[in-house]
Amino acid sequence: MAEPVYLHLALPTPLRRRFDYLPPEGTDPDQVRHWPAGIRIRVPFGKQELIGILLGVSDHTHLKATQLRPALERLDETPLWPDELLQLCLWAADYYQCPVGEALHVALPALLRQGAPAERVTEPVWQLTSEGKGLPEGALSRAPRQAMLLAELQRRNQLSRADLALLDIPRSAVKALEDKGLVETAPPTPEAPTPALLSEQPLTLNSEQAAAVSRIKLKGFQVSLLDGATGSGKTEVYLQAIARTLAQGQQALVLVPEIGLTPQTLARFQRRFAQPVVALHSGMNDRERLDSWLQARSGRARIVIGTRSAIFTPLAEPGIIIVDEEHDGSFKQQDGFRYSARDLAVMRAHRLDIPLVLGSATPALETLHNAHQGRYQHLHLRQRAGGARPPTVELQDLRGVTLHEGFSRDSLAAIRAQIEMGNQVLVFLNRRGYAPTLECHSCGWLAECLHCDARLTVHQHPRHLHCHHCSHQRAVPRRCPSCHSAQLEPLGQGTERSEEALREAFPDVPVIRVDRDSTRRKNALRDLVAEVNKGEPCILVGTQMLAKGHHFADVTLVVIVDADAGLFSTDFRAPERMGQLLLQVAGRAGRAEKPGRVILQSHHTDHPLVQTLMHAGYHAFAETLLQERQRAQLPPFHHLALLRAESSRPENAVQFLRLALAQAQRLHAPDGIISYLGPLPAMLEKRGDRFRYQLHISSVARAPLQKLLSQLAAHLEADAFSKRVRWAFDVDPQDMS
Repeated sequence: MAEPVYLHLALPTPLRRRFDYLPPEGTDPDQVRHWPAGIRIRVPFGKQELIGILLGVSDHTHLKATQLRPALERLDETPLWPDELLQLCLWAADYYQCPVGEALHVALPALLRQGAPAERVTEPVWQLTSEGKGLPEGALSRAPRQAMLLAELQRRNQLSRADLALLDIPRSAVKALEDKGLVETAPPTPEAPTPALLSEQPLTLNSEQAAAVSRIKLKGFQVSLLDGATGSGKTEVYLQAIARTLAQGQQALVLVPEIGLTPQTLARFQRRFAQPVVALHSGMNDRERLDSWLQARSGRARIVIGTRSAIFTPLAEPGIIIVDEEHDGSFKQQDGFRYSARDLAVMRAHRLDIPLVLGSATPALETLHNAHQGRYQHLHLRQRAGGARPPTVELQDLRGVTLHEGFSRDSLAAIRAQIEMGNQVLVFLNRRGYAPTLECHSCGWLAECLHCDARLTVHQHPRHLHCHHCSHQRAVPRRCPSCHSAQLEPLGQGTERSEEALREAFPDVPVIRVDRDSTRRKNALRDLVAEVNKGEPCILVGTQMLAKGHHFADVTLVVIVDADAGLFSTDFRAPERMGQLLLQVAGRAGRAEKPGRVILQSHHTDHPLVQTLMHAGYHAFAETLLQERQRAQLPPFHHLALLRAESSRPENAVQFLRLALAQAQRLHAPDGIISYLGPLPAMLEKRGDRFRYQLHISSVARAPLQKLLSQLAAHLEADAFSKRVRWAFDVDPQDMS
């Protein structure tokens, strides 16, 4: 009789353990012993069924065989990930103190989590009819989407549904050309490798760009910080480094911080390369994401462009990883599996023994520190590409100045002058809505969220009060709930209010607002950017969405309405984020032939950080912050983890963290290596009717911190009191709120 064999699985549950099962009934134990790690197994779990990931097979289990249930079904013949990526996911689960089942669950496309087959679905493709082939280039110019479809079919012969999604061509455009007899469906032709590498010639590099490209290794592990001013041509360096990688028969993975940047980045890469390029981001539907994931895994897709979760994309022939805008906070997941895609990119490149390029005009302090220590190669691009000059920066002191809806008289005059010259203006204000809150002029009452320690933002379209932390909404009251006065006034400045003020001041000029509210509709951001890129005079009003990577050739003036928000925050990272954001926004001005100007309105123009940033530049600013961090024993000089706890009863969260602190001190008493701070309330103590507290654990080295966190997690999970609260570790936290 064959010896029994047991399956060790990771299941998507919050429990920090593996789960043992018997093989499915009727399977041969000798065959089961050869099942590879990384395949999916469907199993019973309580009264439900779950999709688990096989971690291994053995002849041993810590449970009695009579306690085990048989698995239901093996779903895959081969592992979903190459071994290097599976091991990276397991390492990341351990490093970020996340249950391994949850981590592996996040690393899979949604359809695979649900048990769908790991194979592409054959879909129809479209091609030109004989009549369509007879049309000249540039036909259908009055219907831009149809013209784009026609041009792509003339260039590529056939397009699939996935191709249409990548090109952002709606199905309605296909239907219109089908009705005209210009397009027809056809059976897909067998996929053949494209011999050509490029579909357009690369740009001529300046000396700094050429030096950067030559110093990026093609073989072996190397991390390069591409430290380039806004508009200095970092993307061209990426493109030419990727071209060298593709020429060696390898793939490239490119991470970008925002969904909004993906279409324009994708379009630029598709114009340059004749090789297949796919995207991976949350704006795609589940089928599109799975198809892109499978194309990357098979090696058909030679370039993969995606947001944070794309770091878990399997590659058949990995050759280079690029992280654009590496400083951006969106690369850190803020709940659940709290991983940093940038840091995992470093680890993945190291395990694959391939180069990694981190690009930014305002590098994160951790990245700069690594470059200063010699761990990363530091590549500089100091001059703007194409001869564009850096914008001039003007600090405008608002103290004692009469403002019109947040704008000084000089700022409005500068806007008018640029519009009259036929240029475009960008107005930056990092607050959505009409006004940050509603105030009673009679008694001072402020509209506050019932569920959070936050004020409700006034929105005009539609008119309502909105909490941007828990999404609670309610109608704007007619009278003050406290004193019944009718004198309720919006307090402060938001993008909607700025938009309204600018429309009144410049009634004949288009005012385009770009924030989370105005870009909710699919493709809304793309359409707004396309409108701006027509080059007609207009005023852009927006939040930090406008600061990331957009190239507006005709923007010659940037007005930053309120630059003071990051100067006095209790979050030690706030000044760094403020400096990065201000310089990223300022970098939108004067990116082409026209000179640029930046007006920074502030009530604290004499603040040392503002003075350093504006007059000495980002690197002097960053050096000042690094010195402060070193004196305060903060990252990157010390390593930090937060134990976060929340409950509808604040005393439960506090008591849990006190128990955790006592246990941590038993495991590692405070000494010169590890120190503790807390329990402390989070900066936003109440959010969504739950009270939030934190325990800070700081260490001079990673190894003892990781050992402590692993031991502490096991103790806390076994403690009955932990069931009364939601708790999680946040390793290397980027947001202290």
